[in-house]
Amino acid sequence: MLKGIDPVLSPELLKLLCEMGHGDEIVLADANFTAMSLGRGKTVLRLPGVDIRRACAAVLSVFPLDSFVDQPVTYMQVNDTAPGYRSAVQREVIDDMVAAGNGRSAQCEALERFAFYERVGRAYAIVQTGEMQAYANFVFKKGVIADVLRG
Repeated sequence: MLKGIDPVLSPELLKLLCEMGHGDEIVLADANFTAMSLGRGKTVLRLPGVDIRRACAAVLSVFPLDSFVDQPVTYMQVNDTAPGYRSAVQREVIDDMVAAGNGRSAQCEALERFAFYERVGRAYAIVQTGEMQAYANFVFKKGVIADVLRG
């Protein structure tokens, strides 16, 4: 254990997050997500018994979002819903992110299910949680932690 590190962040997950570079994307997915087939050739880590809300909060506690894109957070759009619709779980994850100062609601975009699957194909890795709520799938694009640019 380490001081100040969320215990949900296993050594394997911390290593994975640290290895990622600027612009790399990580998927946090629900228990029903097709992680193994979509993640073929990628690292797939499992967090059984951990819901998506808890997993996202833990990851975002150490993971900088990309400030060079308008929407570094993507979530899977619920089928047959109006534009702008967010499920309760999606709203909770985004509200937690905002409350913790890790991002803004406007930085989050919905992506149609099959387009989301294509995006997952380009991701660095997938973390599959124990979340049982459908459509509880997010992609986070990594930013940088840097000193102020010296002139």
